[in-house]
Amino acid sequence: MQPMPPVKEVIKRVRRIELKTRGLVEGPVSGEYHSIFKGRGIEFAEVRGYIPGDDVRAIDWNVTARFNAPFVKEFIEERDLTLFIVFDVSSSNEFGFQRSKKDVCCDIAASLMFAALRNNDKVALCLFTSEVEKFIPPGKGKKHILKLLRELLYYEPKHKTTDIRTALAYLHNIIKKRSIIFIISDFLSPDFELPLKQLKNKHDVILVDIEDMREAHIPDIGYVFLEDQETGDQMLVDTSDPEFRERYTALVKDKRDDFLARMKRIGVDIIQINTVEPFHIPLQRFFKMRERRVRG
Repeated sequence: MQPMPPVKEVIKRVRRIELKTRGLVEGPVSGEYHSIFKGRGIEFAEVRGYIPGDDVRAIDWNVTARFNAPFVKEFIEERDLTLFIVFDVSSSNEFGFQRSKKDVCCDIAASLMFAALRNNDKVALCLFTSEVEKFIPPGKGKKHILKLLRELLYYEPKHKTTDIRTALAYLHNIIKKRSIIFIISDFLSPDFELPLKQLKNKHDVILVDIEDMREAHIPDIGYVFLEDQETGDQMLVDTSDPEFRERYTALVKDKRDDFLARMKRIGVDIIQINTVEPFHIPLQRFFKMRERRVRG
């Protein structure tokens, strides 16, 4: 296991991510995050003097009668929300053509964490491979968020393979109150429909599906060894054979289409992100879609 880098280097890298995602978080994502992920209701805050334009239904008639002047009740949203970031740290997420899938996923996770921070919500982090490798319970505040990002960036996984079922079962057992759960992965895992259904019945679950263009399209570069990053298995293939490239692309597409169809049957929302496109575009598209759904 590699030692943790110097504190200054950690802070510098975390700060870079914070600056990179700030425009997105301070702009549309934070507001849309607030509007689509509602709290448990509203709670009374205070009584203040009536201002022309206030809703007359909010007038507190007892206080108004006592002071012989109109007063209105003010309420604030009682959020009390918890966001769980469930993050795949298996070896397949290290793959990438221009940027690794993990790098892009870290930016996505950071954006969600800072949006939750701006809305004063709790955030928890679950790192998984074939097992749940690390779990940091929900907490609030910038210091807590920076701790989560440090773990996200520098954690060294103990296993290489992926099995989402273990993470889903773990979360199902420990999360007692309805929460928001973002699962960030390439979803190259044994079937996990049943535990996903169970989790979705109790919580708001969103899948962030990350893929890289080189996973779906192999360039014509002659004979190469293809290696499974999780198992280490290798296969010699002739990428100059157009028939092979077509079969490979079709196979990947069929597997992807089957995965999307199964998730649609379950009724879980998916954000599809490719490493070669700006991640904020599909993220904002998802928030706008959700906002329209909330507004009906």
